[in-house]
Amino acid sequence: MAFCLGALRVYRRNASYRNEFADHRKHHTMMRSHYCGQLNESLADQEVTLCGWVHRRRDHGGVIFLDIRDREGLAQVVFDPDRAETFAKADRVRSEYVVKVTGKVRLRPEGARNANMASGAIEVLGYELEVLNEAETPPFPLNEYTDVGEETRLRYRFIDLRRPEMAEKLKLRSRITSSIRRYLDDNGFLDVETPILTRATPEGARDYLVPSRTHAGSFFALPQSPQLFKQLLMVAGFDRYYQIAKCFRDEDLRADRQPEFTQIDIETSFLDEKDIMGITETMVRNLFKEVLDVEFGELPHMSLAEAMRRFGSDKPDLRIPLELVDVEDQLKDVEFKVFAGPANDPKCRVTALRVPGGASMPRKQIDDYTKFVGIYGAKGLAYIKVNERAAGVEGLQSPIVKNIPLDNINVILDRVGAVDGDIVFFGADKARIVSEALGALRIKLGHDLNLFTCEWAPLWVVDFPMFEENDDGSLTAMHHPFTAPKCTPAELEANPAAALSRAYDMVLNGTELGGGSIRIHDKTMQQTVFRVLGISEDEQQEKFGFLLDALKYGAPPHGGLAFGLDRLVMLMTGAQSIREVIAFPKTQSAACVMTQAPGEVDNKSLRELHIRLREQPKAE
Repeated sequence: MAFCLGALRVYRRNASYRNEFADHRKHHTMMRSHYCGQLNESLADQEVTLCGWVHRRRDHGGVIFLDIRDREGLAQVVFDPDRAETFAKADRVRSEYVVKVTGKVRLRPEGARNANMASGAIEVLGYELEVLNEAETPPFPLNEYTDVGEETRLRYRFIDLRRPEMAEKLKLRSRITSSIRRYLDDNGFLDVETPILTRATPEGARDYLVPSRTHAGSFFALPQSPQLFKQLLMVAGFDRYYQIAKCFRDEDLRADRQPEFTQIDIETSFLDEKDIMGITETMVRNLFKEVLDVEFGELPHMSLAEAMRRFGSDKPDLRIPLELVDVEDQLKDVEFKVFAGPANDPKCRVTALRVPGGASMPRKQIDDYTKFVGIYGAKGLAYIKVNERAAGVEGLQSPIVKNIPLDNINVILDRVGAVDGDIVFFGADKARIVSEALGALRIKLGHDLNLFTCEWAPLWVVDFPMFEENDDGSLTAMHHPFTAPKCTPAELEANPAAALSRAYDMVLNGTELGGGSIRIHDKTMQQTVFRVLGISEDEQQEKFGFLLDALKYGAPPHGGLAFGLDRLVMLMTGAQSIREVIAFPKTQSAACVMTQAPGEVDNKSLRELHIRLREQPKAE
């Protein structure tokens, strides 16, 4: 009942907000009376004033049509020669001129309606036209999607953002953040800002450093996340915190990475992982329902070990029905060393991946997939085409079947569920290489062969190990060093490699949306984790003394989660890259081609910062 009342309150508040906004837009005394996209049949015979850009101009034998564009959409304005002065002005305007138009809304004649425009049932008969600013011809056309290089689009981003599909993405981003803020506000979370100038902490990527003018030789760092500050807020008693926070990482870039990105940062006290996952799952389900009208059921939970075994990934895309199946037990005694070697090595893995209907795949396509898995370190890609199982070895097409007894092949084909017309791929190598290579191949096959079984597939991945082993045998924290383990300090120190953490990731369509954990709130446990990671007591005190101090003054049990806002918006808009959903993104080399940042700084500024640049050796 309380939930229903709460939902009703939210609905009423949203409705009143929407009405207020609409009234504000209708009645304010600014230049415009309406946005273009707001015009519809209900306004027929009313006078309106529009402000915007000329999207398209058409001259139809004595009548001029201007499509006016603003952030809400397009409206068609008609100018006829009866009003000579206005008609002459309309004749002179060109694409991207900024104009103010006053006229009367009228229904378009049958047959002239445009179902692709929100205002397509009406047009405006133009009475007055004022050119507020002229425009040069833009560097690329905006009247329809044209294939423009990304460098050009980013150089003129202020023009690129005028394109309706780009404007839609940013508007959706705004709706997403509004929905999230409303949900968290209604659930007792406080929006608290944390510092941008802080100190360097080891979080897995390089920090952006900011030299201090007032402390010679010392540096601030821009935060990779507000992690320690939000934990300190829990110690301070602010038991439900959130922030839509800017974060910074000076790392090598990929399609879904930016040097600065936005995080929906959440932390709570006196809740366990089940509670935190429940609150954030409801938030995401509400968000998808409110913004996209998509209903998620309850999210399934999967351990990391199961995700790696079945899908070769810690963020499995469950829309694709293909699965990896371990078959090393059938290949331990074969004479074929490519399989027998890994099958007998506990650090290796031999796995099969069945592709329904894949036997018709041409040799060139198999060669392309072999090259593809090579990116992930795989030395090759063995396969068996199942043409006719009943015919025994004769019914199988493969370079490897002569090296494996038919009984073992049949067990493998039964295990993966192979039937006539299928192809089965194999990976045999170090466990990490096989998982990454066949996991990536699974995704590629899903896309290439359009094997998706649904549009959205969210899940929780849980039971992560506390630590990962480096090549030299040392350990690093799998999430971060403030994550609580599922064991005592003594058990952790005795066998750190076996320890599981109280961490959880939300995954959607093969993308990690967010990750979090229950944090360490006990000083002894925190020092134990630091020791396991090889951080000496002196280094602990120097880097984390303030945190260890906080933990000894009554830190409550606490935990949280952070969602990548840019990734979330990318998925919800169907964009190919997070650069598409950030107003002013950086390129893949972490530069801004529009403002030419980063840029050089004059010597006076460098001297004030106590910095001297090293001479770059001249090229021969």
